[in-house]
Amino acid sequence: MIAIKNLNKTYRTSKSIFTALENVNLEIDKGDVFGIIGFSGAGKSTLIRCLNRLEEPDSGSIEIEGKIITDLSEKDLRLARLKIGMIFQQFNLLDSKTVFENVAFPLKVAGHPKSYIHQRVREILDLVELGDKENSHPSQLSGGQKQRVGIARALVNEPDVLLSDEATSSLDPQTTYSILELLKDINRKLNLTIVLITHELDVLQHICKNFAVIENGKIVEQGSVDKFFLHPESDTAKRFVKITDFYRNQYQVKERVSVSI
Repeated sequence: MIAIKNLNKTYRTSKSIFTALENVNLEIDKGDVFGIIGFSGAGKSTLIRCLNRLEEPDSGSIEIEGKIITDLSEKDLRLARLKIGMIFQQFNLLDSKTVFENVAFPLKVAGHPKSYIHQRVREILDLVELGDKENSHPSQLSGGQKQRVGIARALVNEPDVLLSDEATSSLDPQTTYSILELLKDINRKLNLTIVLITHELDVLQHICKNFAVIENGKIVEQGSVDKFFLHPESDTAKRFVKITDFYRNQYQVKERVSVSI
């Protein structure tokens, strides 16, 4: 389980103080696929990066699988991060290294023996359906394949939690669908807790069980995904649903026109 209590984060500039997160409280059940949705600048990226302390919160606490992440020393935090996988929008792969070497990198840093590294990397590449690409370099891969490498790297240390920072926003719809199906399969097979941030309602609807809406650094609504679409409460949720309905209606009108012609 993930428990976030009274979390606050500010950024100081030469002229002002910007509040990115304000008194955030959230609980995420083990094995859940939990979506955090909001418009640009709402604070969702800051929130997910606080979960593994890539961003240091000013106050509050974060508990993951019984460990108070916000209380850990640097040494203990490095160990805890091995169990918190993260996938990024821009893949963050090492271009000079092969697919195998990219996925093996966290295991080498953790000091695992070569025999274990070879076995584990090949297992995880098979899981993400890239077993035939281990000797390829990132420049030889499609966007979807690069993201699969990123997912494999995030999973190679057998994490308890997988964080997804807009992992599909730079992919085309078909590739996005395949990545979401992969994440659903991983959640089902490994009972892995997945926390993803997104501004795409299709992502929320396709994969998430529960959600939270963040608005100006505050959690303003949370619940099941069905509730989000059927009974949105917050201004942000209503705007998202309204915008989506508008574009769907526009598409349907175009479809009817093309058929009649």
